[in-house]
Formats: sequence, structure tokens, C-alpha cells
Amino acid sequence: MPGSAASARRMSFGQATVDAMRIAMREDDRVIVLGEDISWGGNFGQFRGLADEFGPDRVIDMPISEAIIMAVGVGAAVTGLRPVASMSFVEFTLGAMDEIVNQASKFRYMFGGQVSVPLVLRASDGILRSSAGQHSSSLEGLFTHLPGLKVVAPSNPADAKGLLRAAIADDDLVVYLENKRITAKRGPSPTGDHLVPLGSAALRRSGSDLTILSYSAMALEAEVACRRLSEEGIEAELIDLRSLVPLDLEAVLDSVRRTGRVVVAHEAWEFGGFGAELAASITSRAFDDLRAAPVRVGAAQAPIPFSPPLERAVVPGADEIVGAARRLMTA
Repeated sequence: MPGSAASARRMSFGQATVDAMRIAMREDDRVIVLGEDISWGGNFGQFRGLADEFGPDRVIDMPISEAIIMAVGVGAAVTGLRPVASMSFVEFTLGAMDEIVNQASKFRYMFGGQVSVPLVLRASDGILRSSAGQHSSSLEGLFTHLPGLKVVAPSNPADAKGLLRAAIADDDLVVYLENKRITAKRGPSPTGDHLVPLGSAALRRSGSDLTILSYSAMALEAEVACRRLSEEGIEAELIDLRSLVPLDLEAVLDSVRRTGRVVVAHEAWEFGGFGAELAASITSRAFDDLRAAPVRVGAAQAPIPFSPPLERAVVPGADEIVGAARRLMTA
């Protein structure tokens, strides 16, 4: 199923997800789409053209109620369909947490494996052009905390397509996080069908001095940081996790055991974030291989401001990753 590099072409992250949706819907008529205003393409064009091809029975505009969207999605999933539910901004999932936490994530366990919930929840997270406190959050830490949910956060068009295809094919609820800042970013993506298995990290850059772990938009900031560090004589290895649950812990530990130092970077708040779990997992499993304690880079403990300078002060980027790496190398 994976497409070859020879058949790749440049497209935006958003276009790659449309490509994945179109392939899945043509292959399996059980795949449907639910959400607000998606018949005209969605907030970021991530469903553009699907209504024209598949019609209102499979691309369904829903009322402005995330609870209803998720309730209908869960019901459709357990009765045989494979819904993709759009929550638009990730904060809007908070209006459907009962359906996510108490229903979808627990059904397989509560019914002894007799039912599954093959549902994909798509939500746009992260900062973009001063979207302010209610439209700029990164909430993956909420979802990774919950048993029964799978969580992915791609950083480029090829992974966006491949992970969405894998999420739609999965028999459990998958939270698919698509960062707003990279929806329009272009890159190579296979033109044919393409699958990236859940639970597989990607080695973006090899290095021997330290490991940087990241995902989503922050993985792009980490690539910039790696280039800057290399100019200073520090060779950083970059692991793009892309799948948070299931997590490719083997790839993480293999890298950390070789470099002995690790920086974990994400756009979400540092306190209680997914990076804390990564740091704890690494410390408990590779303590003897560490030359210094893991360092986390995350957002300051404050709502995301509207003001561009204040937003930049709260949300980290390449500068903060470079600073953390420098400190780590002298520890």
C-alpha cells in the first residue's frame, strides 16, 4: 500500500489529507464524514471537493454541537460504519468529552471486545496568526492520558496522508491532530495510496551528541534547531514521533542510549505535558545510559495570548530548542 518516492509530488498538508480521504471513501463506502460546514470544504479546506464526489449521504453537515457530532459518530461506528468526525479546532472537543471519554474510549473494554469504535476524530490544534486563547491550544496530553484512545500528530504532507489512511483503517478511536500552522505547508507526498503504520516514529536526522524528540509543527522547529546546532559543532539526532499512542518507544530508547542526552520539544504547555511522560519513560528505562537528565521544551503555563509578541513569548520555537541543547551539552 505505501506509495513510492518516485511517484511523489508536492502538495500541501491539507491537500494530502483530502487525498487520503478520497482514497478511503472510494475504497470503502462505509467511510463517512461528519462535521460543521464541511460540505464546502471545512475551516482549512481539509474536506474540499469530497461533497461534490460523494454527496450529502456520506459528507454530512451537522448542527453546531460537538456533542451531537461525536454521539452520532460513535453510534455509526459501533453499528458498522467508519466515520471521520471533524471537530474543527481542538478546543471544541471539550464540548464532546463525555462521548469521547466515557463512551468511545471504553466501549471495547466494557463490552468484552464484542464491539469496536472505528472512528477518527480530526481536530486542528496549535497556534496560527494570533488565534488567541480559545483557538490556539495543543491538547494532546488530555488524549494520550486516556486508555482506549490512539493519538497521532503528523508534521508533513506524506505522514499526514499515510497516518490518516492508517487511522481510518484502525478499529479503535484515533484522535488525528493536524496543526493549523502547517496545514498549508507543502512537501512531497505519494500520489498513490500510502500508509504509515500507527506506532512508528521517523528518524529525520542522524546525530551522535544528543537526541531531540518532537512531533507535529514543533518537529519542523526542531529541524531548524538541528541545522543551527550543527553549525556550532553539535550533531543532534531528530526523532519525529508522529504517533503518540501507540508510541514507538523502542526507536526512542535506541536513540537515547546511543547519544546519552535528550531534549523533548512540543508546542503544548510544558507542565503536565506529553513530554513529561516521555522524560519519565526514558529515565526509568535508560537511566544508566543517560549523561544528563532529560530536558523539556514546552509552552509557558499561561493561556495563549492574542498579541503576537506575547504569543511568541509563551510558545517555544527553534530558539528554545537550541538553548536547551546547549545547556544539555554542558551539563
